[in-house]
Amino acid sequence: MSISPTSRIAASSVVESGAVIGAFVSIGPFCVITAGVVIGEGTQVGACSVITGLTTIGRDNIFGQYASIGDVNQDLKYANEPTTLVIGDRNQIGKNATLHRGTVQGLSSTIVGDDNRFFNSVHIGHDCVVGNRTRIGDNSGLAGHVELNDDAQVGFMCAIHQFCVLGSGARILDQAGVVQDVPPFVIAGGNHAKPRGVNVESSVFLALDAAQQNLIHELYQRLYHQALAIDDVKSALQMRGSDLPVAALYARFFSRSRRGIVR
Repeated sequence: MSISPTSRIAASSVVESGAVIGAFVSIGPFCVITAGVVIGEGTQVGACSVITGLTTIGRDNIFGQYASIGDVNQDLKYANEPTTLVIGDRNQIGKNATLHRGTVQGLSSTIVGDDNRFFNSVHIGHDCVVGNRTRIGDNSGLAGHVELNDDAQVGFMCAIHQFCVLGSGARILDQAGVVQDVPPFVIAGGNHAKPRGVNVESSVFLALDAAQQNLIHELYQRLYHQALAIDDVKSALQMRGSDLPVAALYARFFSRSRRGIVR
């Protein structure tokens, strides 16, 4: 066990031998931190939280009360293999959140990037890959193997089906049920979710120049107003946007999409 002398651990909490607690970490009362957990500098863990398994947490994260981090996943094939959960830096994770470890049938790891904000009672299933600067609202969940790309937003009380890919800058409206992939910068809502327009309020969209914004609108037109086949949209992307940085977001999305896109 390695515990920094600058960390603050409530007397009622249990930190097992084999855990690593970094500098200036704060662990509230009645928490359990098991062997194999690594918690980086400056992270705060709220009261009554449990962090278990082979879980690695970066620096300056905040976990709300009653969080369950790194626990056994809900895949019936899981047989206690040594899979992992990896969380980056500066994430805010709300009360009653559940983040599960991966499976050997998937990536063997659940991965969360940096600067994300998950509100209360959010669930991140096994083998999910969450990028950077995402937002997930209260009582929403990502089923197993979901990919949530950078700057995507999920509203409250949403359900994202397993293996779905949500592109960069996509926005899922409150109470939506998503069963297919959502392209970058597309707003989707309803159950089952359907396209509702371009997310022009995304901070990423607003930071782009006019040529890149026009390409996003053009691709939306081709996908939804003209209802072109995906291969035709890919061809248009190669011809029109090969020299624009935003085109890489679409290329990555189409290379990962397996479930078909919302229509």
